[in-house]
Amino acid sequence: MFSSCWPLFALVMLIILVWQLCWWGVKISSALYARSVVLLTEVKQQKGVAGLWLRFSASFPETSQLLQARFTTRRFSGLILTLIVLFMLYFLALFGGLVGELLEAEELIQVDHWINDQLTVIRTDSAVTTFAWLTDLGGSPALLAVAIVATGLLWAHQRTRLIAPLWLTVFGSQLMTYSGKFLLQRQRPESITGLVEVTPSFPSGHATSALAVYGFMAYIISRDLKTVRQRFELVYWTAVLIGLIGFSRLLLSVHYASDVAAGFLVGSFWLLLGIAVAEQSQRAR
Repeated sequence: MFSSCWPLFALVMLIILVWQLCWWGVKISSALYARSVVLLTEVKQQKGVAGLWLRFSASFPETSQLLQARFTTRRFSGLILTLIVLFMLYFLALFGGLVGELLEAEELIQVDHWINDQLTVIRTDSAVTTFAWLTDLGGSPALLAVAIVATGLLWAHQRTRLIAPLWLTVFGSQLMTYSGKFLLQRQRPESITGLVEVTPSFPSGHATSALAVYGFMAYIISRDLKTVRQRFELVYWTAVLIGLIGFSRLLLSVHYASDVAAGFLVGSFWLLLGIAVAEQSQRAR
């Protein structure tokens, strides 16, 4: 009995360990951030630094205004939006790199096949049954139901400005995913667990949709949470759910690792875009 359940037990222990380590990291980061704000304030108050910035502003007024607009923390359109755009470009670059490796390099394909082969040892009956249930949570019917229910709740609670960004995230991620699937036409791994998929393999639609939809749900809920701990718990366990859905595609042998990685990159891009649109819309109001 234990021999068939040990992969699930090990996975649960790993998730709990990472949860504790991440919470310690959040606490340390919060303390360092608070300290850095104090130090930065002290530096700004020094006459030499203030005078240097005034001279720079007088000599290069347009550049100084651009820097202030991009790096201010008082508005969402400042530093936060700048970081979001940079991360979006970074995710697009990584996705483009994966596509290039898939088309031109044999190394990526070899790694994908090696990972798929290594997972054979943990494809026990209990693991396959559990992850077959988990993978359904990332399927189109489940995620479409989540999006429709969320739309109804947002409408009922008069938060209609979040509805358009939600569906932008949903449709944008789906459009990019299926464009990649039918343009690249990558074959799926050989079916081992009996699951049969009819669409091409790259990128993973389950990984894309799970990250985009569940990620946006976490964003909506986090807006009403008050403490760092509450937001950490929400983000962490949402990430665990998304990660397990992605891993289920590997364990069930319906996707390669690079398919899932590409899906996460596409989902992250559209999630950040949806959040940016939602925040701009809320602040415009």
